[in-house]
Amino acid sequence: MVFLWVLAISLCYFLGSLPSAHLVSNRKGFDPTQSGSGNPGATNVLRLVGRRAGILVLLADFSKGSIAAAIGLLIDDTSLGLTCWLASVLGHVFPITRKFRGGKGVATGAGGCWVLFPLVGGLCTVGFLLVAKISKKVSVASISIAMLMPLCVGLFESDLEELFAALSLSILILVRHRANFKRLLKGSEHSLGTGE
Repeated sequence: MVFLWVLAISLCYFLGSLPSAHLVSNRKGFDPTQSGSGNPGATNVLRLVGRRAGILVLLADFSKGSIAAAIGLLIDDTSLGLTCWLASVLGHVFPITRKFRGGKGVATGAGGCWVLFPLVGGLCTVGFLLVAKISKKVSVASISIAMLMPLCVGLFESDLEELFAALSLSILILVRHRANFKRLLKGSEHSLGTGE
């Protein structure tokens, strides 16, 4: 079982590190790390290449988290599901194949959240869409949901292990948005359609 855990966690890390933003945007002649905001995520690809490309990256990144969580649950139990979820997000944020320079982990985190905590996933998705619509800023919606998710997990789930995983992911996402925090404080954060 230890071997299966190590294999599953390693597989999910490399699954998370798949360069979905690069694969989509490179077809149009863009490198998402060298253009726009420099972030290899759905929002930057949407602004650089278009809505269809952005949606493709969003779905791919979401799938990385949901598949990873499902792999863990199928092989063993919730503990491995949580670990594989976090491994996929770490792979997305710190991909060894790209010198540990990856995305911010929001979509990949959301994918795993939907598998492990469907109610929380649904609430956070609705919250994300509402905040994004009102603020016109994806970063504000991402930051808001990063704070909301562990609160919802704490309210609806009774396992401390699940709360710890949610808190760990939340902290990672918030840290990855530190540049966005600075721009928000300066009033220079980009709105939808301009650059994250």
